[in-house]
This record gives sequence, C-alpha cells and structure tokens, in this order.
Amino acid sequence: METNDFNSKKIAVVFNESVKNPYPVLQSLEQELIDRGANPEVLEIKELKYGFDFVFAVGGDGTILHVAKFFAMSQTPVLGINLGRLGFLSQVNAENIKYAVECIYENNFHIEKRMMLKSDKYNALNDFVIKSVSKTRSAKFVLKINDKFVCDYIADGLIVSTPTGSTAYGLSAGGPVLHPNLEAFVLVPICPHTLNARPIVVPSSEKISITSFEDDVSEFSMIIDGAETIETDKNITIEKSDYSASLALLKNDEFYSVLRNKFNWGVAPKSL
Repeated sequence: METNDFNSKKIAVVFNESVKNPYPVLQSLEQELIDRGANPEVLEIKELKYGFDFVFAVGGDGTILHVAKFFAMSQTPVLGINLGRLGFLSQVNAENIKYAVECIYENNFHIEKRMMLKSDKYNALNDFVIKSVSKTRSAKFVLKINDKFVCDYIADGLIVSTPTGSTAYGLSAGGPVLHPNLEAFVLVPICPHTLNARPIVVPSSEKISITSFEDDVSEFSMIIDGAETIETDKNITIEKSDYSASLALLKNDEFYSVLRNKFNWGVAPKSL
C-alpha cells in the first residue's frame, strides 16, 4: 500500500461503546486521518460490514479479536488501538496514535497472518472451550486426532487454542506459550481429575474430535473466543479454518518484548 494512494482506500474506524470512554481516542484518531486527507467511516462494533481496504479497531483485546476475526473473511488488515488492560493484540495505545497513523501512511508496517480454527460454521481466532452443559460438574472428554483415539480426560473442560490464543485462557490453565507464526493447535485440559494429564501441541493439519461416552451427556457447551456460547451435540470436530486474520503491526519481532512487558516473562522476582 503506497503512501500516496492511502487516501484512495476505503478506511473504517471501528469502536466498542461498551469499553470505558472510547470517544476521546476515537475522535483523536478520526481527526488525525481527516487531517491527512482521508475520509474514514466510523462504525460501532455491532455495525460491522465488509467493503473496506484498511480497518482501525479501537478497544480492548476482545474488541480487536472480534474485529480481526470478522474481517478475516475479506482479508482486510486490522490495526488495533488498545484501550484495555493487556493489549496483547495491539502495539498502539492512546498516546501514540499520531505515530501509528504516520507509520501507516509511510507504509512502515507489515501484515501478519494469524491462523484461525473452525468448528462447523464457527470460526475462532483465540480458542474453542468445550465444557459440560451443566456448569457445576465435570465431564468425560474423549479426544481423537485424525479419527484415532488419543486419550480421555475427566475435567472441567477442554481448550483447543491457536498460537494467538495460547497467551489467553490456555496460558491460565497451564498451557504453553506458542509463537503466533507457528502452524499448530494447543489442547489444554481444564482442572483435570488426574496428575498425569498434560497439554499437547499438534500440527494444524490435524483433525481434532471431541466426544463423550457418558450416556447422560447429550450436549456440550462451546465457548467461542470467550464471547459467544453455543450448545452443541457431544461430537465436536475442530480443524484449521479456511481463513486467517490479518493484523497490521508496526514493528517486527515484538512478540517476546510483549511477553516481557505484559506478563513479566523471564523477569526475576524482586527481593523483599
């Protein structure tokens, strides 16, 4: 995308009104784009539509996750501007909007493709979390990979995560951190009733099947990217999605610094 033709592109600015006071940042971003000759269309997150060449997403990680997943279908790059706590999907905050817009106009950014998952008609950029419909009890999850039995878990749930989602719920449940450019899934049992259940990392070409042999479990509850919950039958298939999210990033090789700065990864504990 050349500097001198950016204003010929259709630009959207998406915001989430449920995020605490997004309007000062939204107005600052819109004005910065207008000052450079652009004509951005401002959309609330509930009004998403296709037809844009570049999208700015203003909100927390949940907002950026939702917007990036939506525009994955059209392969539209999304630049996240973080108003939340961690901001793991964004390198931009309220203080460096001017710098971010300048980078975009000078073509000083790159687009990173992020693998997604699919189950039936649903896509996930972070993860699918499978639990018993009864929230107060564990369930028996039987795991197959490529139709071959692997193991079973008695657990509160099972997380199937992308590398992007490995720093989300899967990390809290004891799973590994994967670099976002890897082509792999992470399967993490939630509170398993055994000492030898461990997370497993498998290639993205594999087909994951989750079911239950228990007669009293006729349905599972599946949570998609921590935002949408559906009830499904007890035979779930998860594979690599046909789509990839396109994240616009201003700097290369920032993944490890984000781990250090956001999670205090590798930082020695302070003495008392």
